[in-house]
Amino acid sequence: MSVVTKPIAKVLIANRGEIALRILRTCEEMGLNTVSVYSDADRNSLPVRLANEAYHLGGPTPAESYLRGDRMIEIALQCGADAIHPGFGFLSENAGFVRAVTAAGLVFIGPPPHAMELMGDKLASRAAMIAAGVPVVPGTTEPAADEAEALLAAEEIGYPVMLKASAGGGGKGIRIVHDCDSMASAFRTASGEALNAFGDGRMYLEKYLSRPRHIEVQIVGDSHGNVIAMGDRECSIQRRHQKMIEEAPANGLSEETRKNMAAAAVRAAKAVDYCSAGTVEFLYSEGEFFFLEMNTRLQVEHAVTEQVFGVDLVEQMIRVARGEELHGLGDLKPRGHSIEVRLNAEDPEKNFIPSLGIIENLREPGGRGVRIDSAAYRGMEVTPYYDSMIGKLVSHGQTRDGAIQCMMRMLHELHIGGIRTNATLAWNVLQSPEFATGQYDTGFLERYLEEGRGGETELEEVAAILAVLMRISKTPTPDRNGRKSGLSPWIMAQRARMGRGVY
Repeated sequence: MSVVTKPIAKVLIANRGEIALRILRTCEEMGLNTVSVYSDADRNSLPVRLANEAYHLGGPTPAESYLRGDRMIEIALQCGADAIHPGFGFLSENAGFVRAVTAAGLVFIGPPPHAMELMGDKLASRAAMIAAGVPVVPGTTEPAADEAEALLAAEEIGYPVMLKASAGGGGKGIRIVHDCDSMASAFRTASGEALNAFGDGRMYLEKYLSRPRHIEVQIVGDSHGNVIAMGDRECSIQRRHQKMIEEAPANGLSEETRKNMAAAAVRAAKAVDYCSAGTVEFLYSEGEFFFLEMNTRLQVEHAVTEQVFGVDLVEQMIRVARGEELHGLGDLKPRGHSIEVRLNAEDPEKNFIPSLGIIENLREPGGRGVRIDSAAYRGMEVTPYYDSMIGKLVSHGQTRDGAIQCMMRMLHELHIGGIRTNATLAWNVLQSPEFATGQYDTGFLERYLEEGRGGETELEEVAAILAVLMRISKTPTPDRNGRKSGLSPWIMAQRARMGRGVY
């Protein structure tokens, strides 16, 4: 019987949007009281409405609100919260915040700060992984002081190489260099970008792998030294290092590779005394896998692992934070397949610029195999202050094909009015031969877009025009037998759009 060493009765959720609502729901199911925090822009959000208590942080920008660790702790102490869950983004991997939380006598629901610091430094983490026997991409373990050092390192590694920011993340501070003539410009640009984004312009080099796949392993560790790997995920559908579609398990891996990758992830976590949920990311190329990085937090795509293993990772994080020992997770077996589409308020037709405005209408899909992680609602304003993701569509099927078909249906049923999203692009990608066969890599989506395969079809354009004309005339549409149809022109146009579902 596990001994609870840190009683938790009330949790402050230091985040916003769908992840705040996701954490809130688990807390309620565990019988815990919830505290939401909000910026001026999120005053009417669903987490604010549904939490037991809600407190104002400050202005609409992250710097005025969700990055205010001092304000988070002040509110937690004021309302009598026992613990803080950071979700992902914002303060979730801020070691200084973790130390401040524990210094205030509160429980941080996440990994220890030393693990964050070590794995957050790309050079230090590479060295730690080499020492732990985890395969890493050939490259440097020390930062290149300048362009000249970078040139020498590149010649030793062999072109093409990848310049990467030591403190990087989110695709910033990364450049591919194909020859020595390109090094100087790439180094200055990437280093400057990293300095502006992270306050650290140090760069290191890795061998650039041709058409790799991005595969990650979910791990959960406790404070008793146990670490469990809970399957793998394929995250190769990405643009500029930002993921769009994820699935679990990864497609087409041999059982031996899957087993070895899981064992390497466990070694990586144990090497830094990891505790809580986390993700070890690998690049897979030509039958080999290499450590990429470790995300010391809950991942956006955690839902596909939950669907396949039937586990609540947020619940496990809370249990671990209370001091409980992991029991039974290692015995869980994967069942079926799951796919996630990140629904972003952006316009792929206009170089993915953010789509701002009011959500004028919202119809979410339902039925078997459907999960929706979203805090969107009709009348919600999409503002320019935060990440463009407004929700996640998650499907589950007995097979990969079943999960794909379920997701196609979900996108067909989805309707969001007032803003643009990437739903059409996701629909088109899911229908591509490459996705159907699982023969894709991290560069697939960008090649797909360059080939012009992600745009609207002629049929979609005609459907949009038809919908507008019908809306203006308000004339019921006759069916093929001459009968008047009672269907909304928007629904009919959506069907004609082959599931686009977004106007």
